Amino acid sequence: MGDEQRYGEWIAVRRQGFVAELVLDRPKAMNAMSTAMAKALAQACHELGADRDVRAVVVTSSHERAFCVGADLKERNDFTDADLSRQRPFTRAAYTSVLEIPVPTVAAVHGFALGGGFEIALSCDVIVADPTAVVGLPEVSVGVIPGGGGTQLLPRRVGSARAAELIFTARRVEAAEARELGLVDFLVEEGRDREEALAMGERIAANSPVGLRAAKRALRLGHGLDLRTGLEVEDAAWRTVAFSGDRAEGVRAFNEKREPRWPGQ
Repeated sequence: MGDEQRYGEWIAVRRQGFVAELVLDRPKAMNAMSTAMAKALAQACHELGADRDVRAVVVTSSHERAFCVGADLKERNDFTDADLSRQRPFTRAAYTSVLEIPVPTVAAVHGFALGGGFEIALSCDVIVADPTAVVGLPEVSVGVIPGGGGTQLLPRRVGSARAAELIFTARRVEAAEARELGLVDFLVEEGRDREEALAMGERIAANSPVGLRAAKRALRLGHGLDLRTGLEVEDAAWRTVAFSGDRAEGVRAFNEKREPRWPGQ
């Protein structure tokens, strides 16, 4: 299982070699995102991003029937407008912290991934789901909008019209349709989302840590730019790795027909 580090009461990080498993661990509330949980998630993500021994992050859930059901509406029920305004920087920082993890991220989704829960998954690079997954952005049904990146991340996955339909109707989408629409990327056997996501994390982590960070940076920064500008972003990222120790070791290992021993610099 690897060493476990706790961030507050409801976020855990387990290390398995160069892969970090980031666990949403508030099972009694189906991982509903409270203020305290948001603060802990942001702290964990920032520390993982700064750790040069982490090459991939896999986001999982300890709840059997849910990945994350979104914002903690019970906590918000007693909020004044001022309370909600004070909470906003912490919740926004939590979702942004997942999006800005500088290494590849994989979400392992089963059960409900709704609202902010689905936005956490959307903030990852790849989403692995099992047949129990139910995803959606139902915020307009409770008088708000997707505020954890959903209005920007969903159209980048499925196009503007499909994203509009899903957000405006607030409908929940079951696993098979979610895979068909591109809301999730891989559909695996029931109960195997975590194992398959961790296996993917291990395959990712076998590669150059310098190359992984640079490739993710180019992918994220270049998305949505015109082709010429995007190629400039790519070239800048290439220059950060072309003269690195990882590139030299990668070429050497290839020619010597052995596994590379990445210096990570």
